[in-house]
Amino acid sequence: MLKTFYERIVLAHPLKVLFFLSLFVVFFAFGATKLEIDASSNTLLLQNDSDLQFTRKVAKEFQTQDILLIAFSPKSYLLSQETLSAIDGISKELLALNKIDSVTSILNVPLLESSNKPIKELITDIPTLEKGTLDKELVKKEFLSSPLYTNNLVSKDFKTTAIVINLKEDKKYQELIKEKNKFKKDDTQLNKTLIKIKEHRDRERVLDHHFIKNIRSIIQNHNSDGKLFLGGVKMVADDLISFVKNDLRMYGSILFGLLVVILWIIFREIRWVVIPIIICCASILATSGILGFLGWEVTVVSSNFISLQLIITISIVLHLIVRYRELVLKHPEFSQHELVLETILSKANPSFYAILTTIVGFSSLIFSKILPIINLGWMMSSGIAMSLFIAFILFPAILVKLPISKPYTTFENNFTPTKFLANWVEHHGGKIIIGSVIVVIFNITGASQLIVENSFINYFKQDTEIYQGMKVIDQKLGGTTPLDLIVKFKDEKKPLQAKKKNTDDEFASFDNEFASSKDENQYWFTLNKMQKIMQIHDYLDSKPEIGNVQSLATLLKIGKISNNGKELDNFQLALLYNKLPSEFKKLIMDPYLNIDKNEIRFATRIVDSSPELRRDKLIKELNRELKKIIKPELASFRLSNLMILYNNMLQSLFESQILTLGLVFVLLFIMFLFMFKSLKLSIIAMISNIVPIGVIFGFMGWFNIPLDLMTITIAAISLGIGVDDTIHYIHRYKEEFQKDGDYIKSMHRCHNSIGFAMYYTSFVVMMGFSVLVLSNFLPTIYFGLLTVLVMFMVLLGALLLLPKLLIFVGQKSKGKFL
Repeated sequence: MLKTFYERIVLAHPLKVLFFLSLFVVFFAFGATKLEIDASSNTLLLQNDSDLQFTRKVAKEFQTQDILLIAFSPKSYLLSQETLSAIDGISKELLALNKIDSVTSILNVPLLESSNKPIKELITDIPTLEKGTLDKELVKKEFLSSPLYTNNLVSKDFKTTAIVINLKEDKKYQELIKEKNKFKKDDTQLNKTLIKIKEHRDRERVLDHHFIKNIRSIIQNHNSDGKLFLGGVKMVADDLISFVKNDLRMYGSILFGLLVVILWIIFREIRWVVIPIIICCASILATSGILGFLGWEVTVVSSNFISLQLIITISIVLHLIVRYRELVLKHPEFSQHELVLETILSKANPSFYAILTTIVGFSSLIFSKILPIINLGWMMSSGIAMSLFIAFILFPAILVKLPISKPYTTFENNFTPTKFLANWVEHHGGKIIIGSVIVVIFNITGASQLIVENSFINYFKQDTEIYQGMKVIDQKLGGTTPLDLIVKFKDEKKPLQAKKKNTDDEFASFDNEFASSKDENQYWFTLNKMQKIMQIHDYLDSKPEIGNVQSLATLLKIGKISNNGKELDNFQLALLYNKLPSEFKKLIMDPYLNIDKNEIRFATRIVDSSPELRRDKLIKELNRELKKIIKPELASFRLSNLMILYNNMLQSLFESQILTLGLVFVLLFIMFLFMFKSLKLSIIAMISNIVPIGVIFGFMGWFNIPLDLMTITIAAISLGIGVDDTIHYIHRYKEEFQKDGDYIKSMHRCHNSIGFAMYYTSFVVMMGFSVLVLSNFLPTIYFGLLTVLVMFMVLLGALLLLPKLLIFVGQKSKGKFL
């Protein structure tokens, strides 16, 4: 059937085939214009994570705002008029931007310790730097001693301060989310709402991009005042989109140029440069179109899909070219029609199975619970299927219209590593086996040291603004990654009557007011609760991984200082709760206290750049130790926010991918049994792949490279690509063995034929992945370098270990082996 299809359609009517295939590609090229990029924080989180829902619930209940932060290290003294004027100017320029609700800085935060006024007067007229004259020595002392400000709003060395940009709530988005939840059981309405959400998100992304540019423009205008760095989720997301766009352009253009050079060096013929490039372009356009029509978006994880598809496509074409050139030299009497037909028919079976195994490798990513990795699995599975289809149509349709030309074999004659490797297989087989055993030991011992960890700050090169800004915030302003502890107290019975407090302190004049108050919130502030809140706060503050802790205990500590060293009692705390001006209450109380829900929030930030940080270990430690502090009869607790969500992603990714790799190996083994119809051949094929691919885990373990959302995918991808060589080699070996039944001679003939295609392909793959080192995203760089390493090992496995095992088992077998 396949032969009939090519004889009667593709080779009989090549121009018509080219015309219709061109229409097919053009149609999908239109869909490629719809391909979009998503670099939001949601792309790094688990789908349907209960902790994600809880984090959103906490943000709503405690009315926390999205923020951006400018770390400002002025040239002048922090409290000099020059610096204060600069902060004032920056703040006013920022407030002119539409998306900003307010700006918090050292100018407008409450300074309770820097005035000689009694505390009851401060409550109604809280001093700030921008309101009037304060003793700047007292102000500095307060900033450096206040638990609210030190290592938070100002650095401990008093040389850096934070300008906090509080963003307006996206009410439209919240309305759409409510609408989505409302129509969960109505698929028609739900789909309409999801479209609205996506359209709204796309509009906001454009606005956010201009918004970030405007903030950076303001920062640029104040560079003469000192060093300024912008930080925050929106900024990181916007920069990541720029990185992804840049990577897509860079990978494509550089890789295409690299392919042209490599193809010319190897083959020295224009046709063997032009045909592969045409096939690669058609495959990428068609695949990008499919992704665009299906609405699959490119993320930081899948930004290298173009380079991946280019490499896989070129590997298909290289096998076809090498086989065609071999047939030209071997059968000079053949016509072009016969040469092309024989090339396609001889490579159809191994190429189909090779691509099928590659799809199996990429399909393992689908079992992840992280949408971008799932999409990468689908992207590559559909993309390489498209590459196989287009290559096996375009290659014969174009080539059959060209005249036969004698191949240039200069490269093969002058650069023949396959002959060298073949001699090693024949004469140094024992060393190959010993070397393989050493590699296995290296792999196992290294894998035992693997850690599932990474610091988000270490995703970026040190010369990027993201890294520099995050480092300043991380090391000088209390950390970057947020981690919240939510404590929910058990319901208590409120007293039937308020007990009047007899005191002679400065709060005494307010006693009667509270005794007659109808606001029962005052009864929430019990001594037991305050002591427990202080205990929890101090525990969290004692953890070296935590840079800053903010909670109601922060207010308790400030109140104690302002109350002449005396602890605030429940009446005094109730006074603060009821009488504190709203703008200050919003800053120091509302984000940490929800009386209606009987909940307390401890907001901490993790020092992300700490080399000792181990997220999962820290989280388990916190949960274990907090159980001893927070007894279940008193309250319940739960950790939340980005630290938890990111760790969930890493742990889930590790578990799902490691387990899935086992499934992939089983599936590949079954496929080998089906392809080779030999248990021995199937076992040999698996060993020759597992040993070199295991190097990735050994290398990462020994060199302390953590598994994360990018590096965890290398094994599956390398397995999918690497198995191709095994299939092509064994398929050819069986053909050669049928000629004389000699295992050694069959090996030499394979190395001098299919071996060329294998090392050409591996060379192109390694050069292609090396392009990824130009990315600004470090996981992509690691991905590129580690894949180069593992592909080199896979090539050695296919040209050393595989043939040695074939010969060893074959010669030891009684009867027929192949």
